[in-house]
Amino acid sequence: MTSDMHNIYIYILIMASVTYLIRALPLTLLRKQIKNRTIRSFLYYVPYVTLAVMTFPSILSETGSIWSAWAALLTAGILAWMGKSLLQVSVSACAVVFLLELL
Repeated sequence: MTSDMHNIYIYILIMASVTYLIRALPLTLLRKQIKNRTIRSFLYYVPYVTLAVMTFPSILSETGSIWSAWAALLTAGILAWMGKSLLQVSVSACAVVFLLELL
């Protein structure tokens, strides 16, 4: 086994350990319900922020034109603000990109 191959296994082991610890420590250390409103609010919004951070750059870079991307983002934002369903928002954003790319 070469030195590079040995290093890869060490990296994978460290990555797996860190991932496991991040998930296991809160379960083992926090036995009671969290009562602090600030922490509860922070934990409530973490999934939404994570999803936004992962998808936002792709929204602006995956179309043929930056203008169609911004138009779709604006359309989706307005429809989401109005309380439309996720299906309506995503189909409308896709339709805006499709129509603007045809022009």
